[in-house]
Amino acid sequence: MPRAERVRRLDWGTADLTLAAQTRLLGLNRTSLYYVPKPPTAEELHIKRRLDEIYTAHPFYGSRKLTAVLGREMVINRKAVQRHMREMGLVAICPGPNLSKRAAQQAVFPYLLRGLLITRPNQVWGIDITYIRLRAGWLYLVAVLDWFSRYVLSWELDQTLEMPFVLEAVERALVQATPEIWNSDQGSHFTSPQYVARVQRAGTQLSMDGKGRALDNIFTERLWRTVKYEEVYLQDYAHPREARQGLATYFPFYNYERPHQALGQIPPAQVYFGKEVRLPPPP
Repeated sequence: MPRAERVRRLDWGTADLTLAAQTRLLGLNRTSLYYVPKPPTAEELHIKRRLDEIYTAHPFYGSRKLTAVLGREMVINRKAVQRHMREMGLVAICPGPNLSKRAAQQAVFPYLLRGLLITRPNQVWGIDITYIRLRAGWLYLVAVLDWFSRYVLSWELDQTLEMPFVLEAVERALVQATPEIWNSDQGSHFTSPQYVARVQRAGTQLSMDGKGRALDNIFTERLWRTVKYEEVYLQDYAHPREARQGLATYFPFYNYERPHQALGQIPPAQVYFGKEVRLPPPP
């Protein structure tokens, strides 16, 4: 297992195993861990939890409206709200300032889906990253979604926004099929040479949302809302391990059992595979 993957598997908040014990089990030298997360303050956690809740309920709110709503509960200015939004990857579903910044001089591809009729599985996939809250911190979740069936092909969690967890989700999705078009926002992960090269090598066309238009990736935004309301907020994860276990149970339920209103109350897997399929056994 690559070192980056072993470092990612560290559970900084577990009460069962100390960090020293985890590094021994993973074959890591603790002194070589250059990055040790600084615990967030209670105030920062509270602000981000409320931003996450308000944005999930009203994804069309920009920083002005979010500041106005939070201002009824606490003393906070728009600059602070914008900083937290950047850290959390939040952008209003309407034209406006782009808070998902791409790296300078990296490739941007045109949006290919405007007016396109999506009629079959693997015609269009979407990929996106969202913020998953913990009681004493947060994680980042990336998922690949088939737009026609709403089937989640792959997902991955990470404690930082480094590139490997995105590439792992991409690889696991491509093991299953190859889409004709792969859509994303213009964030640095999706304009990076590693991501672009891997998707193009698969023979897939890249499509990217217009600046500040999260609406262009609306199906993935709806997935985040469903995941948070039906799993994340209800379970209130204490540690990264709980989040991994909870989502590892939820996504098979979402794919294979949960009736989807937009699909005529049929689970996504049945639409994706074109037949009724059973929930796969746990790994």
